[in-house]
Amino acid sequence: MAGLRGASSTGWARRHAAWLLGASLAVHVLLTALSTPAFTDARVYYEASPGVLSGQLYEIRSGPHSLVFTYPPFAALVLLPLSWLPWPVAVVVMQVVSVIALVVIVDRSAVLLDGVRMEHCRLMLWVAVVLWCEPVHHTLNLGQVNLVLAAVVLSAAALPPSRAVLAGVGVGIAAGMKLTPAVTGAYLLIVGRKRAAFWSLAAFGATLAIGWLAAPRESVRFWLGLLWDTSRVGWVMSVRNQSLLGVLARLTGQGTGLGLLWCTCAMLVLGAAVVAGYRAIRHSDRLGVLLVVQLTGLMLLPISWSHHWVWCVPALMWLAAPHNRTRFAVRLALAAWALAAGTDLVPHLATVQDALTPAHDYPRLLAWLGNTYCVCGAATLLAVAHCKESGTGPVPVAGPYESYRGT
Repeated sequence: MAGLRGASSTGWARRHAAWLLGASLAVHVLLTALSTPAFTDARVYYEASPGVLSGQLYEIRSGPHSLVFTYPPFAALVLLPLSWLPWPVAVVVMQVVSVIALVVIVDRSAVLLDGVRMEHCRLMLWVAVVLWCEPVHHTLNLGQVNLVLAAVVLSAAALPPSRAVLAGVGVGIAAGMKLTPAVTGAYLLIVGRKRAAFWSLAAFGATLAIGWLAAPRESVRFWLGLLWDTSRVGWVMSVRNQSLLGVLARLTGQGTGLGLLWCTCAMLVLGAAVVAGYRAIRHSDRLGVLLVVQLTGLMLLPISWSHHWVWCVPALMWLAAPHNRTRFAVRLALAAWALAAGTDLVPHLATVQDALTPAHDYPRLLAWLGNTYCVCGAATLLAVAHCKESGTGPVPVAGPYESYRGT
């Protein structure tokens, strides 16, 4: 009886997928209108990007928190058209583009996972649900570009080998915007797409050249100095920083002097990533390989804000796949992601942290609870490493892509 009720509810959801997606989006718009978020990062893009032409790109401070632009000059050139629009229109454009990017993320993740595009009703249901994952709606509330960059990377990874130039250029441009997508080059090499990897490097070089030609002084300042100054990006010990370095800083109560400890832990993470990546390659699991690369990159970067973890969406799709979710390690990782991304745990912890005075010792409970996304990332690596090959799994990693439809 329970099975019949489950099948009935699933059938109802599929029949009403468009209405459920519409309701999810309507609630998001309503809550956004009522809460009036500051769209902090969008404000930085909007106000600072014109500085790329005046030589003041990295001096301009925006919003109530006086935030500065932290991306390469090329990113400012790409974002410059936003500043030509009235501010409310720019916000709406960022929101619409980000939601479209979320649809692309779900669709391309399905292609990488199963080799074919997802049915429209399932696609709409997935978007309706993952819209409320903390990294996703946090990205929307900040006006960040994370969803767009993830969509570009997934689209590039899902292209067949015959489209190596387009795939490589997409990855290179994404890396030229925000650097963090540059780890995708490792994915291209791992799956044997050397031509795409070459074009990604060439496209990234082109973004450097464009930035240099448009803003030579700003380019020198960024690449030779500001790139290495993490203090401009934010406080390493902030619970919003969900990187391995942030975790260790909070657990030890030290913001610096973590070199040896960080290196030891980083080697453990890399070891787990190598094992997981090897198993994913053996099982022809393209989405698994990409997740291993992206999640490892997020853990090893000095700063990975919680909104950077929009890779929770393809991770949830991989973990929920029928040929994966029977494994205990997969269920454990799925539960960890549901707890972390579905409960707004990090924003709540950040509110508690912001209320602390300098005289307070860092609460041990807050430090341990603040490890949430790194725990999810590590759990996903273990899940990928423990999954067995399935007869219904994806097509070969570097194969001829015969089963692609609509890509």
